[in-house]
Amino acid sequence: MFIAVSTAHAAQEPEAVFNRTCTMCHSGQLPMAPKKGDQEAWKPRLEKGTEVLVKHVTEGFRAMPARGMCMDCTADDYKAVIAWMSK
Repeated sequence: MFIAVSTAHAAQEPEAVFNRTCTMCHSGQLPMAPKKGDQEAWKPRLEKGTEVLVKHVTEGFRAMPARGMCMDCTADDYKAVIAWMSK
């Protein structure tokens, strides 16, 4: 008998993920990291598409570390945090 075991996490609250892992860079401490709510800074990033942004978070991009320091985040968690941060 084969029993599938899922290691996927339920989507986390975007604000909680931000406060736990993203705020270190996305609250103004790292000038190239767009701040939460800075729609002008987020616009060119969002134009690349959510999948590209999730890939950047997952693999790391420029100064952003791989997985954005959220080791238990899923792709859906990243999408939710990106949407929340960019508003």
